Amino acid sequence: MTALFALATSLLWGLADFGGGVLTRRTPALTVVVVSQSIAVAVLGVIVAATGAWSEVSPHLWFAVAAGLVGPVAMLAFYKALAMGPMGVVSPLGSLGVAVPVTVGLVLGERPGLPQLAGILVAVAGVVLAGGPQLRGAPVQRRAVVLTLVAAIGFGAVMALIAEASTTLTGLFLALFVQRVTNVAAGGLALWVSVRRGAPALPERGLPLTALPALAFVGLADVAANGTYSIAAQHGPVTVAAVLASLYPVVTALAARGLLSERLRAVQAAGAGLALVGTLLLATG
Repeated sequence: MTALFALATSLLWGLADFGGGVLTRRTPALTVVVVSQSIAVAVLGVIVAATGAWSEVSPHLWFAVAAGLVGPVAMLAFYKALAMGPMGVVSPLGSLGVAVPVTVGLVLGERPGLPQLAGILVAVAGVVLAGGPQLRGAPVQRRAVVLTLVAAIGFGAVMALIAEASTTLTGLFLALFVQRVTNVAAGGLALWVSVRRGAPALPERGLPLTALPALAFVGLADVAANGTYSIAAQHGPVTVAAVLASLYPVVTALAARGLLSERLRAVQAAGAGLALVGTLLLATG
């Protein structure tokens, strides 16, 4: 069950990142985040009301609030690092956030077996290579590296926090709702500050209604990924769940290849292969 839900998380996060990347080519990134997450809040609000999840209020929700605050900060740092480039360095470094939940699992006493340990190392190497690391070319700004590492730690922290935010399914709905409300509040504040500084909030021709289904997909896929990861982490070793859930860059690269006809570089193809091998080791270890 852990492997199944963790791999579902990778699929959902990978497709959400792909959709978000396509949308941000025409719409400011913060606007994409705020609008997509607002749609997710509306849907989650209906689910919470229908399931009576309000009865699951507990101190664990503070983990969801923390995840909601950390998420936008990590995303903003990541987008700024990508803008500084080169993306071939920034993107693979951003995937190193998996170290946070893996470390948490080890501190809590998890001890993966030899096949699983090998799977972790192989899968993480595959994820980094799937991002197409740039090994030569333009120098990397120190600030870009710092921002990327901040984003990676933030992404990893969100994974660790959301796994602690609930212990039941209805509680998970409430935790995800609280997380997304906090996301929208923090992202909305950042967007307001950005607009006050002169940055545009919308494309020159406005936000077309045809973009709403894509925005809804990005927001809901991201929420669903958080949910499936929480279930995976609660039903099995966090060290395994975190690594399998972090294979999403491979999904994003394959989606770009299939839907946008982007060619996979040799290093990316090798990374995808290593990620598959690591997945098999983790799933069977």
